[in-house]
Order: sequence, then structure tokens, then C-alpha cells
Amino acid sequence: MEDPVSTPRLPPPAFKPSTKPSSKEQLLSSSPGFGTPAYPIASRAPVLRQPFAAPPNTTTNNVSTVLPILLPPQTLRPVAFRTLTKKYNLTLTSSGLGLLSTFVGKFCGSGWREEGLAERVLDEIAKTWKRNGGGLIIEDGSDKKLSSLLKTLEPCMSGGRLDIGKLSRSNSSVGTPNLSRTGSLSRPDVNRDDSQTSLGFSGLNVEDNSLDQEDETHLDVRSFLKVVTAFDQPKLSYSTSKKTLEHISGTASLLPPIHHKISMFKNRYHLVHQRLMRNESFQTPSFSTATRPPSLMHSGSSVTSMQQSYKITPISNLLGRSGSSHLLLGMLVYSAASDLALADLSGSVVLDLAIARPVPDEGAWFCPGMIVLVEGTYEEDGSHASNLGSVAGVGGQIKGSFLAETVAGPPAERRSLTIGSSDSDNLHTSVGAGFGWIDFLGVGSEKGIGQQMRRIQRRVYGRPSTQDISNPTDDEPESHPPRTKIAILGECTLDSPRTLEAIRAILSSYNSSSTEIDDLPLSIVLIGNFVSAASMAGSTKGGGSMEYKEHFDALASVLSEFPFLLSNTTFVFVPGDNDPWASSFSAGGACALPQQAVPEVFTSRIRRAVATANAEAGGKKDKNAPAGEAIWATNPARLSLFGPLEEIVLFRDDITSRFRRHAVSFVKPDGMDDEEVPNAPGEADDTMNDLEETRMDREGESESESVHAATSHMPTTSSTSTTKHSMQAARKLIKTILDQSHLAPFAHSVRPIFWDHAGSLSLYPLPTALVLADSEMPGFAITYEGCHVMNPGRVVDELGMSRVSGRGTGVGRWIEYDVKTHKGEAREVRF
Repeated sequence: MEDPVSTPRLPPPAFKPSTKPSSKEQLLSSSPGFGTPAYPIASRAPVLRQPFAAPPNTTTNNVSTVLPILLPPQTLRPVAFRTLTKKYNLTLTSSGLGLLSTFVGKFCGSGWREEGLAERVLDEIAKTWKRNGGGLIIEDGSDKKLSSLLKTLEPCMSGGRLDIGKLSRSNSSVGTPNLSRTGSLSRPDVNRDDSQTSLGFSGLNVEDNSLDQEDETHLDVRSFLKVVTAFDQPKLSYSTSKKTLEHISGTASLLPPIHHKISMFKNRYHLVHQRLMRNESFQTPSFSTATRPPSLMHSGSSVTSMQQSYKITPISNLLGRSGSSHLLLGMLVYSAASDLALADLSGSVVLDLAIARPVPDEGAWFCPGMIVLVEGTYEEDGSHASNLGSVAGVGGQIKGSFLAETVAGPPAERRSLTIGSSDSDNLHTSVGAGFGWIDFLGVGSEKGIGQQMRRIQRRVYGRPSTQDISNPTDDEPESHPPRTKIAILGECTLDSPRTLEAIRAILSSYNSSSTEIDDLPLSIVLIGNFVSAASMAGSTKGGGSMEYKEHFDALASVLSEFPFLLSNTTFVFVPGDNDPWASSFSAGGACALPQQAVPEVFTSRIRRAVATANAEAGGKKDKNAPAGEAIWATNPARLSLFGPLEEIVLFRDDITSRFRRHAVSFVKPDGMDDEEVPNAPGEADDTMNDLEETRMDREGESESESVHAATSHMPTTSSTSTTKHSMQAARKLIKTILDQSHLAPFAHSVRPIFWDHAGSLSLYPLPTALVLADSEMPGFAITYEGCHVMNPGRVVDELGMSRVSGRGTGVGRWIEYDVKTHKGEAREVRF
């Protein structure tokens, strides 16, 4: 036991210290008010120091040495369960517990329990595990994820604790996504320990001071805009054991093994199936008084529909249950005998659509290759009863047929439910077991950086305009609103002189009315086909490589007339089926998706025009504003704004005509004339499937209208009104695609897909906006399940000559999308 500091019995020093007080020392007062003695208390450190002691080591840190111990896994189990399972909702396996006990015993030593070192280390391990997309189960499987994670954390351990500073400086341990092109957010501050609000990305918090208060009004929103091509998206696969999405290891190939094709369809089926299982209509209630099986048809009683629950039956379980009603989930396919069949992971069965009705009527297309819900009765063929085991089994086609009564698509799921978050102005909370920790685009996950990005988004956009108008203040300087517009031009056939005139008129409308950068659009998207016929396919109309390059050279001449626009806007080019190199082999037919970007050999003149405009405006631009650029994207491509908050999908395809050619025909019921057209889905008196109505009844009338109904946004600036027939066709197209959550829900022979890159065609979770550039459909802008779908149509109005008086005049049309209000508006200009 040490002696008290004030004891007078101290050993005499080897050398008598000087009795002269130093100028730096001050004698303490003996005043009773301070309660101090008259003489200062002698320090013990200089007295105990030996005269010939070695100087202290200044090269090592003053950190206590940790002696490793052998920590049994069962001893660490209570602490691991309290930290990993209760706090972070993670499941720990025996192999994972063994590795963690070895790691804690080696680097925390005997103080793992008394000093709380183990709990702190496990807390950081859980955050890093979730940030890297490890899943809900902590285990050390064949991929050795946990072992590699612990190896990266070993250099960051110091004195039984995890050094956050070392962790932030290690690029391998902190997988920080590049959220902006300028790199302002590529290295966020990681010294903030806020485990309650950031469950996973403890080292990836973008602080409030990351944006300078003085530069907020001059910050260009384009700094947070990123183009994600189809070949750069992370490859994800749904794990049925872990109930989550996992990253696929390995390099993707254009010529993969055949089993990758099977995995492509299995992954798509699993995503739809788990989406239905999380739907309230497929969850069995605790108390049910329903006396009849649930039906997909329209139900007039909300009480009855609330008591119903749907149960999906595997196709292989139909054997021996002839005459019973079932609800099946499977993909529409053609059997070997060219009969329409339904297939799932257990088998297939032939469909009989003699009395089947689509739900809703005339509200969606049903084509081979789509995953649908079919309700009906199984009728077994008794002729094969003797050899049932040899002919029909799991994975094969069972005998008999399924008499379908109703056919419906799987209900779409809103983006907020998929990622498990609900955002508001001042709150960001979790609302369910979603995929918030999954990084779908490689820009960060919703729960990892969503809250920080949402804070930055509010600061960039500023206060709502209603508050500024109601409470004006003279002290605050007037600032321009941020850039929120994206101009979308469709079917830009550059081999037509009228198309070049229309593009010149559209760019001139922005360039003439914009005196400052804040008035310019964020981006201008030009979508192909860039030629009216397949190029380099042997036809004289499409032309060869020289003719194709001349078309882009002509576009470069038009763009060079607007240097101010080129140096302050992001131009995005999305190809079509007639563009190289895919058109060289498809000859105008359906090429394989995703499609590569237009090769650089044809776009050198446009790149040179953008570089020249940036060089001329070098000294005149704001230092915070990024330079103008031209990005040649794939088809499809995605625009990411503020990380995972905003996702805009760009897709070019004449998908409406393909649906019409391959859709399954249903027999109309008696009493309905051929000229009678049912109401479009989303109208006030439309026919809905019972799944959507059940959700609307549970959520309430006021909320259901804004959440589950298809809300249309009719353009008001267009000179022509959209007919009811075209709006019905647009709603039918949107409901079909978003319910399937896939951009190409067709058979592989109709629309081929690169197997290893099929994930880029998935619409799960639903994006905030979807651009379906269909040249055969008129322009529209409709919101369905929170996803705003737009079609810009053709940039040149072919009938402009007949509607506008005067010779040589035309109308150029495009869609202007506002990223702040999530609304698209049709615009037009005469030239």
C-alpha cells in the first residue's frame, strides 16, 4: 500500500535539491478561505527518480501492456449475446463465437470484463460487420468474412481498445463509398461515436460542419450527382438461409456457366416470394373467422377482406389434391408441348385459362416470363396414377391441369418499406425488417449514410418556400434556389435535321433564360436511338461507322454553340437498340441487355467540345462548382443523387409493343362488349385486386389515397391533352413493370439478358423515379406506389407541321423532372 502524499517520512534524495524556489512555482496560500497549508506539498515524482536512471522512452506511447489470456467461448457468450443480439439484432454462430473469444482474449486480456473492453470491441465489430454488408448471421463460412474482418482490425487495437483514429485512416477497414465527384465526402469524419443513431456506420458520419456555412448558397447540387452504369452495380443474390441479400464474389462474365442462368431466375423468384411473405395480406392473423378461402377477386366487404389471409401452395404439393382450390406463385412459361404453364422451384403445371380473368381487368399485361399469382382448382389426370413417381416429381411437370380463375401480378412494395425506413423532416426511424443495410448501387446504404445525406440535402435545398414567404426577413440575404431540374429528351435521331433543330431550340431555351448557374438544369439526358435505323448492320439506311460518327459530329457542332451550358451541366447519353455495337449483330432487333455505352471512337468531337468549354470558363467559374462533363452511360443506367436518397433509372426500350405482341389473351366474360373498356387502374371507380384493397382498408382512407393508389400527375404546359385511352395504356404499362419489379419481364428468347448482369434490370427496391423512353407511346408522367414514372416520347413532334401554321415549323418536346418535388412536367418549344 502506498504512503500518502503528505507524509513527511520520505527517503532523502541522493542529491540535495535546490532550495531556491523556481520562478515558475507559486507558493500556495495559507488563507483559511482556501484551506491550504502554509508550505507546499512536495512532489513525489522527482524524489523517487534515481540520479542515473535512463531517460524515458519518447518513441513509444504511454499505453499499458495487455497480456493475452485464453478466453473460453462459453465465458464470452453472455457479453456477446447482450451486445450483438440484443443491441444489433445479429445472430452469432459457434464458429463466430470461437473467433471472437480468441480475438478478445488476445487483445483485451484480463480486463475484458472488469474494464468493459470486450463490450466496446464487440460493439465496433458489429458496426463494421453491418457496414460491410455481412448479413444478419455472424459466422466464418467458406468466404472467411469474419476472419478477414478481424485481421483488418488487429492493427487498430491499442491497450485493449479499438483506436478509431487508426480505423479511419485505414482504407481497407472503412469502406467509404465515393458519394460525390469532387471528393468532398470521400473521407468523412470518423471520430464521432454515436452508436444509438448510427447502427453500423459509426465511422461514416458526415458531420454538420462538412458544409461550410458561407458556401451553402453557392454549393452546386451537381456535386452529389453520380451516374451508375449497369456494369458497375454491385452483384447481389438473395440468401434463403440468411433472409438477406449478399454480394456475389468473383468477376462477372459475358459468357458465364449455364448454372448462372438458373441462378438468375431463382434469385428473381426468391425476391418476389419474400416480398409477398412480408406483405400483410399473406400473414395469417391470430384470430380468423373466415368461413371461405380467400379470393383475389374484388371483395365488397372490408371486414371480410381483413380476415382473409393468402397462402401460397408449391406446385409439387398439388399431387393427390385434385378438386381443391389453391393459390400458386410461379413464372408463366411454355411447356414442351407449347402449352402455357406455370413453373416454380418445385415443378410446373399446365394452365387452363378458359374461365380465367385478369385482376384488374385490362389493368396489366401478362406475358411468358412474368411471375404471377394464379388462383384456381387443380384437376388431376387419373391415367398416370400407376406411374406417378416416375413421370411426375419435384422439378418436373405434373400431370393434369390447373383451372385458373384469376390471374394477378404480385403487389408492388414501396421503397420505404423495402429499405426499412421512414423519413420525415425531423425524424428518421426504422419501420420494419427491410434491406436498409444493403448497398444496392455502390454509393452507400440507407441506414449507413442515409440520415447524414438527408441532413445535407435539407441544408442544400434550404427551408421550404412556404416558410420563406410567410416569414420574410430583411436581415437574410436573398439567395437563388438550388438546381433541381433534369431535362430528359427521348428518341434523339441525329440523322434527322429536324431533330438537331429541336435540340438546338431546347438548349437555347435554357441558355437564353439562364443568367446564372443556379438557373441551369442539373443534367440533360439524351436518350437514343441516335439513328433511325440499325447502324453498321449492312443496310443503306442505317449507314456505316463513318456515317454514324458524322451524326455525333453534327451534334457536337450544335452543343458548341452553348459553351456556358456545356461547362456547367452534366450531359448523359443513353443508347438504344440501333446504336453500336449491339446493332451490328441484332440488325435492329432486340439486343441483349444491359447494353454497352456508345464507343468513344464515335464521340471524340463531343468530348472535345466539353473540354474546350471548360477551359474557356476556367477562371470565371465558382471554385465549388464542378466542371461540365459528358457521360456515356449504358442501357439501363441509374442517376444517384445524395447517395441512396434519390435513384433515377434511365431505360430505353419500345416495351409497350413487345407487351402487346406477347401478352396472353383472356376470354371476356359474357355481357361485356368489345367496345366497352374498363376503367384504368388508379381511377376513383376502378377494379382493384383484393391485395391492394386490403392494404387500403388497413391504412385508412386518407393515407391509402397517397400511399397505395396510383396517383397521376397530368402535365399542364402541354398544348395537347392526353386522351383517356393513352392514359389507360400508360397506367397499364406502369403497373405491369413496377409489380414485376423488373425492366425486362419476358422470356429469354424474347428479350435476352446477360446472366451475370441481370441485377441491373431489377427494380427492387423501387427507384424514386423511372424514365421509360418508349418512342411508340405518348409522353406521360405518373406516380405509382411512390415511384414517379415518365416517358419523354419523341423529341420531334412528327405532326407539328399539321398543327402549327407556317411552313418549316415544328414542335420539340421533352420532360423536365424536378428532383425536389419528384414530379415531371412536359415541356415544348417551337422551332
